[in-house]
This record gives sequence, C-alpha cells and structure tokens, in this order.
Amino acid sequence: MTSLAHTPALQWIEQRFDSMAIGLSGLCVVHCIASSVLIALASTAGGLLLNPLFHEVGLTIAIGFGVFALGRGIFTHGYMMPAVVGSAGLGTMAGAISLPHDGSGMETVWTLLGVAILALGHDLNRRATH
Repeated sequence: MTSLAHTPALQWIEQRFDSMAIGLSGLCVVHCIASSVLIALASTAGGLLLNPLFHEVGLTIAIGFGVFALGRGIFTHGYMMPAVVGSAGLGTMAGAISLPHDGSGMETVWTLLGVAILALGHDLNRRATH
C-alpha cells in the first residue's frame, strides 16, 4: 500500500499550493509597496488641493471665463439674466473661500453650490445664444 503523501495527485496539488503561496506572497509585497506609495501621493496631493492659493487661482480663472462668456452673451443676445445668475454663482464661490477650513465641510458645500449656480448661468447663456 502506498502512502498518501507520495501519490502523484497529491504531489501535484502540493506543488501548486507552493506556487500559489509564492505568488500570493509576491502580491502581498506589491500591495504593501503600492499602498505606501499611493498613500504618500494622496497626502501630497491633498496638501496641494487644500492650499488657499490653489482655490484663489481657480476662482480667478472662473471669474475670467465668466466675464468673457457671460459678458459676450449680453452683447450677443441682449439678456442680462444669465450674467446675473452666473455672477451670483461666482459671488458664492468667492464667499466660500473666506470660510474657515475647519473640517466642517461648509466651505465645500458653499463652493459646490456656487459652481452649480455658475453652471446654470452658463447654461442659460448657451440656451439664449442658440
């Protein structure tokens, strides 16, 4: 009678389990290194995105686009409403910058509200033009 440990089927399974275990160990190493790198990158990007200068530059660009697009719309179709709505959105965004970054998330809420109002103004402007 042969020992169960020496059957070809069991030897094949034992060899495969070792290969899978080695592969799993390799995946664990990749996961650990990748997680560390991604967390380091996320913390760096998070610091950049929370920098007030980033928000001020973004608001300046939004104001530039708003003045050009919404102002052009007034001269193209003659309606003031899109510019008024867009200006309200820009004002809301500007007010959100002045809120403290205390972790309450209110600056984010007001910024998103301002962005939505500004987008509505641009949409009204686009619809009035076409």
